[in-house]
Amino acid sequence: MLYHLDLYKDVGVAEWFKVIWHGLPMDFSMAGYLMIVPVLLRIISVWIKGGWYYLVRKIYYVFASLFISVIFIVDLELYSFWGFRLDSTPLFYMRTPSEAMASINGWQMILVPISVLVCAFLVYLFIKQSRRDQNLSLSIVGKSKYTLIYVLLAGLLFIPIRGGFTVSTMNVGKAYYSSKLELNHAAINPMFSFVSSISKDSDLGSQYRFMDNEVAEERFSKLMYNNNPKIVAEDTDTEDNTPLLKSERPNILLIVLESFSGKIIEQLGGEKGVAPTMNTLFDEGIAFTNFYANSFRTDRGLVSILSAFPAQPTTSIMKYPAKAQSLPSISSSLKKSGYEDLSFLYGGDADFTNMRGYFMSAGFDEIICDKNFPISQRMTKWGVRDDLTFEYLKEDILKEDSIRKTEQKSPFFKMFLTLSSHEPFDVPTNKFDAPYLNSVAYTDSCLGIFIDEFKKTALWDNTLIILVPDHSMLYPSNINNAEPGRYHIPMVWTGGAINGGRKIDRFGSQIDLASTLLSQMNIDTKDFTYSKDIMSDDFNHFAYYTFKDGFGILNDSVIAVYNCEASIPFVVKDITSDQKRYGAYFDRANQEIEEQGKAFLQILYNDMSKR
Repeated sequence: MLYHLDLYKDVGVAEWFKVIWHGLPMDFSMAGYLMIVPVLLRIISVWIKGGWYYLVRKIYYVFASLFISVIFIVDLELYSFWGFRLDSTPLFYMRTPSEAMASINGWQMILVPISVLVCAFLVYLFIKQSRRDQNLSLSIVGKSKYTLIYVLLAGLLFIPIRGGFTVSTMNVGKAYYSSKLELNHAAINPMFSFVSSISKDSDLGSQYRFMDNEVAEERFSKLMYNNNPKIVAEDTDTEDNTPLLKSERPNILLIVLESFSGKIIEQLGGEKGVAPTMNTLFDEGIAFTNFYANSFRTDRGLVSILSAFPAQPTTSIMKYPAKAQSLPSISSSLKKSGYEDLSFLYGGDADFTNMRGYFMSAGFDEIICDKNFPISQRMTKWGVRDDLTFEYLKEDILKEDSIRKTEQKSPFFKMFLTLSSHEPFDVPTNKFDAPYLNSVAYTDSCLGIFIDEFKKTALWDNTLIILVPDHSMLYPSNINNAEPGRYHIPMVWTGGAINGGRKIDRFGSQIDLASTLLSQMNIDTKDFTYSKDIMSDDFNHFAYYTFKDGFGILNDSVIAVYNCEASIPFVVKDITSDQKRYGAYFDRANQEIEEQGKAFLQILYNDMSKR
């Protein structure tokens, strides 16, 4: 709370003590776990004498001190970026250490290890003060008596470990006591949160059990499908049923914009002057005004966009290559429909979070990443700057344009993930004081240059460009990680292939891109279980997103936000009269949509466990 004082500066003194009080049971639980090894060592030392006991105990104390300190310091720093207490997520990203460290500034790379060592030393000084027990010469009866005492003491440790004598065992949700999420987060023991998260990762089939599966299937179906679609006369030509595209087989360029938030789009109520290119394209193209990210991380956002597979609250299906390769994808569907030259461009490490394996299994023919650029161009922590990757994309488009002037080729599908607007926001311009806004403005300017050059080619007339972020950004920093405004993002379709510009106000999220796009192309979408065609009246239109151990669901009339960790709903209200949609907490609960949201999550985990 001291480290993140900007979040807690308005909290009264009494609330600080409440945080400590409500966090104590979890602290005791973690202390109980850490005490098991010393007690077991003491039991063994009663029967086997020697200096080994003190050596092993000292080694364990050093290990425990480092463990406590690493978790404590890393959690402090990561909370600034993620807005939730530490879980197993960093382990996934540490498979590619250079990429995992790319978000950290130079001073942090120095200060964090020093802080860990200082903290570990102080913790070790405390715990090593335990008395050096004398090696007493005991009879068999004496040894048995001491053993019994220590066994009883070890047994007592399971009371705090379990969390007391109640029916429910200790879990992270027990620290929740306030309607203010940041106070609940402060009460959570980060070591317990980390260990608890690891234990859940492999047990997908038993997570998020809210109801019988038959009930979940029924509620899921009711949530997804509109049983009373509007009847549209065949001879009418309304905005809703007018095709979005001029042709069924355009070239497609999918540009995934790193961390672009609705907060930087003027037409969505965002900051003015930050993203002029996106604002112009938003006005000229097909703009989806009520569009949401499904998660807060790139690996989950990419799967939501390309495979229409919803993001998971505490894990990522990319962690499981065997499961990820079973997913449908826009790219594989296009490939079956005759598309060629499927390529993925990213200026960073394509092996980060198993991306390469996922994209190869999704049917991409070529993956261009940092290794395809000279070392001199890999100038940022994440890799190659956006101006250089946009230039590469432009040259690739020009090459395609030149080839197609002399020979007939099938349409192409290209996907490009930007990176410069990822923390630490390392860009060569300095237009805004806020580093995030500055980085977004830089990427937006690169996009503008690329679009201007693309328009000069013959390919423009038959190319659809889809602009969609991988996720939003925790901006401003005091925004609640659970609220819908945190996930509100722009999606814009532009290019010569669109059938005129328009605003689409229906609710949707990244998982709905697949069905919406493929339906416009008359390509079968039956494999995309969770995806809805935003333009079709056969579906109910809603947005669904997940945050750390929770979910949010909203449509044009209600919002429900549910914290699975604490098994408590946030309060909701009708939002038709509140188009800002950015409040974290609302006036009244809506039980039906909350239950449908639970069913959605349960069906998702049933699906994951079977893949």
